[in-house]
Amino acid sequence: MKRITTDELRAMAGREGLIIQGCGGDLTELVNGINDMLTQEGILQNGDAFKDVSVFEYDGCTNLLFSMENVDLNIGKLAMWRLQSHETFGGTWLSDYLPNRLGVDMDQPPAQKEKPDCALIGQDGNIFNLIGIASRTLKENGLGEQAKEMRERIIASGSYDKALCIIGEYVNITSAEDAQEQDCGFEMGQSY
Repeated sequence: MKRITTDELRAMAGREGLIIQGCGGDLTELVNGINDMLTQEGILQNGDAFKDVSVFEYDGCTNLLFSMENVDLNIGKLAMWRLQSHETFGGTWLSDYLPNRLGVDMDQPPAQKEKPDCALIGQDGNIFNLIGIASRTLKENGLGEQAKEMRERIIASGSYDKALCIIGEYVNITSAEDAQEQDCGFEMGQSY
């Protein structure tokens, strides 16, 4: 479970998820309980579960966002469950929450994020290793769809050189030393 800001939530226009509002107690236990309940109801299928769950605070409430990306579920049954359990869980769709609670104009395309920095220079040059690092960086920056698209394009390219160019379209390729300098909050050789 990752903690996100409302600004990060606003940037998710165009995606869909289930939001549970006003959560308290042990959030991991709540997520596990909802996954179990939705499995028993036949909503989550083939042993799948919501794995990409985010926590955010808004208007004094702790809320959970269950991303629907790459989850095998019966959306019709989920819609019925959401309506039937609204009083208990305050469940709503991300696509309803954004315009109604956060004032997001859903007719505007989501703002394009800058390419995130990705420390690939100095890493094991195996293309699958590089794809994994770049994919993880994209997902950590809320760009899961771009990670999937990048992987598919690389596999179809059939060339190591083309693969590196494709990775560069999605992330800013940096070195591990650059990332360490940024993590420390100062340039090498600079003292405080």
